[in-house]
Amino acid sequence: MKLTRHSPAPKRQKCDHWSPCPPGNFAYRILSGGGKQRKAKICFEDEQLISEWNNGAGSGINIAIVNYKTGKLRSTNFFEMWAGDHSREMMDFIRNAPDGSLLLMATHDDGSTRLRNDAKKLVEELGSKEIKNIRFRSSWVFIGAKGFKLPDNIQKEKINHSDQTKNRYKGWPAEIQIEGCIPRNLI
Repeated sequence: MKLTRHSPAPKRQKCDHWSPCPPGNFAYRILSGGGKQRKAKICFEDEQLISEWNNGAGSGINIAIVNYKTGKLRSTNFFEMWAGDHSREMMDFIRNAPDGSLLLMATHDDGSTRLRNDAKKLVEELGSKEIKNIRFRSSWVFIGAKGFKLPDNIQKEKINHSDQTKNRYKGWPAEIQIEGCIPRNLI
């Protein structure tokens, strides 16, 4: 009988990263929705802040606000941008986040149809370079900071306007994601 060696199963990392974050860092993973059924997911320090399993994800722009010093969730919400104009509520939600907050955002379905320019400008002030490029059913994910600056070398944002007739979701956007590690000593 020939013995075969099997590699041990890889150790699961926070937020399902392939490799662990260095000590003194927070782990994050932001996944946009995909298709009609796959909702947005926001993970921070291995806690699912927004997902289809905790009923926190919705159509439009999903936002989780995290206290940067403690790494603890402050609040979550989603803002429908197809059926009504919820830009003002989204802006109030962002403005009410205290300085020293991380804002993690992801779209599902449509986050742009009724998203007003003043709301885009507010998100741009948090560091977004793509919010002004968001279109009908664009997939978009973003992490920004309020009251401090994130390092330039981390993945902060991604947008996809792919031809939705040519992906597996037939007319619905495909999911995209960003993930990374944020040093805990920025402020």
